[in-house]
Amino acid sequence: MPEMAFLVRRLAGAVFVIFGAITLVFLVLYWLPGNPAAMVAGDGASNATIADVQAQLGTGRPLLVQYGSYLWSLAHGNLGTSFATGEPVSSRIWAQLPPSLELTFCSAVLVVFLGVTLGVLSAVYQDRWLDRTIQSGVMFLTSMPDFWLGVLLILVFSVKFHLLPAMGSGSFRQLILPVACLGLKFGGYLERMVRGSVTDVLHDPFVTTLRGKGLREFSILFRHVLRNALIPVITLFGVLVGQLISGVVVIETVFARQGLGRLVVDALGTKDIPVLQGVVLFASAFYVLFNLLIDLSYVWIDRRARL
Repeated sequence: MPEMAFLVRRLAGAVFVIFGAITLVFLVLYWLPGNPAAMVAGDGASNATIADVQAQLGTGRPLLVQYGSYLWSLAHGNLGTSFATGEPVSSRIWAQLPPSLELTFCSAVLVVFLGVTLGVLSAVYQDRWLDRTIQSGVMFLTSMPDFWLGVLLILVFSVKFHLLPAMGSGSFRQLILPVACLGLKFGGYLERMVRGSVTDVLHDPFVTTLRGKGLREFSILFRHVLRNALIPVITLFGVLVGQLISGVVVIETVFARQGLGRLVVDALGTKDIPVLQGVVLFASAFYVLFNLLIDLSYVWIDRRARL
């Protein structure tokens, strides 16, 4: 079946992408300055102690030997053991996963809501005051770095007006500012795509035909125009999810939240290579599989995609 052949090709490509990400991260971490064994042994450790720790961690072996050992462990479902804590990497990732998924999911919902709503409004009222206002706001938000937008939100809503907590995780109020920071920025990227796509479809001949048949403007917009404009929008959203995952690392640090972002930052400070490799493996697999679902959704949106 063509659908099955397509799925097999995409899964094969997904495996290749994940393998490439794993290899690249392994090489980068191998050549990073600093000795993990010295960090684990602690300040003032003798050379003999550092050598013993290095032998236990296996970081003194040749590059190809370490790489082969890592791939062999992955093939058996073993992500390794944290250099810093001695815990299994999978346990550390699963412990920090829920806050990151919560932040990513809520931010993605806000991105879609803002991007589609503001994009449709801008397209319908193109070149009017509402469109110009939205475009000015979008340009301001998308040109601002994540961390700087986060700091501004903290200064305004936490320091100035004391409305929302600036740090921590676990409650809905502590989630609002991080979600707003990611949602506002990435929602702006999606808004531009929605505006351009809806504007193009509004000028198609079939829209004039529907208006000539007497259909209401609301029905034309949401039943016909928006559905035809969704393909490029969903494609961009799949790309934005990858940026959203990387943005979570920064935002969790800015707002002092628990999650994979904080785990990555702590692992970088101690050169905890197995943890870094495990997080990258999980993030790349999530991103690739999510984009596979995006590809499969094209068939539901536009039946012509079956061809």
